[in-house]
Amino acid sequence: MEHELLDLIRTEILDSTEPLTPQGDLFAAGLDSMGIMQLLLVIEDRFGVAIDPADLSRANFSTAEKIATLVAEKQATESR
Repeated sequence: MEHELLDLIRTEILDSTEPLTPQGDLFAAGLDSMGIMQLLLVIEDRFGVAIDPADLSRANFSTAEKIATLVAEKQATESR
């Protein structure tokens, strides 16, 4: 899921050809608040989960690895 998120972020949010890694700082790569809002829509559409406003933090969105963990947690919670 991390690599799929990275591809989405790189191509649909940042519109960049720069390589990204799962542990790389997305904010240093150019992710900003508007990008996060776009990413939330992409996550909802692609992974079928909604991210709660309480989960919108720099810590949760700083790397693809952390976003993937959050999405997986949401998927597990919503499938119960």
